[in-house]
Amino acid sequence: MGRNKREGFIFTLIMCALMVLGMSIYNTLLMEGWSTAVVQKVIIGYLPAFIVALILDVYVVGKVAKGIVRKLTKESDPMIKKILLISSFMVMGMVMFMSLYGALLHVGFTAELPMAYLAALGKNFICALPLQLILVGPLARFIFTKIIPTPVPN
Repeated sequence: MGRNKREGFIFTLIMCALMVLGMSIYNTLLMEGWSTAVVQKVIIGYLPAFIVALILDVYVVGKVAKGIVRKLTKESDPMIKKILLISSFMVMGMVMFMSLYGALLHVGFTAELPMAYLAALGKNFICALPLQLILVGPLARFIFTKIIPTPVPN
């Protein structure tokens, strides 16, 4: 979303910030359960996870996802089709990378890593796709349009 690189980056910042927040809360709840430590653990882990996710989004996953969607769609295809495809491919790529990030944080380079990664993949994908499509995607678009209004044609 966005008419130029600056606006596209602002949209990416909003989307990434919201997805990292949602997934941080989800994963902390999975690991800790409902406790007073949830807010503290989310706050502590948020910034490093956000930085990693933003770098992956901008330089790796976003480029690949948009490239795949360009090959799968035509110029005349409805925008909603393109949005849903990009969102879905972004979720797949980000879940793959960020699940590895989380598994490495929690078990390190140990014999437990492959199983921790596979478990995280499944749990994260189950949450990330609906979170993206139902809540974060629409919310990010709403916030973006309030920050960067679309010019009214004359």
